[in-house]
Amino acid sequence: MKVIIQVPIDKELVTRLDQLADRQGISRAAVIRMACTHYLRQLQRNEQVQQYVEGYQRAPEESTVNETLAWLAAAELPGESWSDAPFRES
Repeated sequence: MKVIIQVPIDKELVTRLDQLADRQGISRAAVIRMACTHYLRQLQRNEQVQQYVEGYQRAPEESTVNETLAWLAAAELPGESWSDAPFRES
């Protein structure tokens, strides 16, 4: 269910929102809804990162440098297909 609200916004911001809405081919209301959703998701991510940092500070992980590097590589390249590598074993 949608609720209609009234929010005072500076004229310059309304102009920028309208320009963006025109470029995207959507309504001003849709732009505002998307912006609010994005903002709330970003806040949630920031809170999760803060919780992780606080947890890590309370109980740091004890891993070797090689384990950490392997974990980072796996996180950065999850879909890497090694069968397509440009070199072959002889």
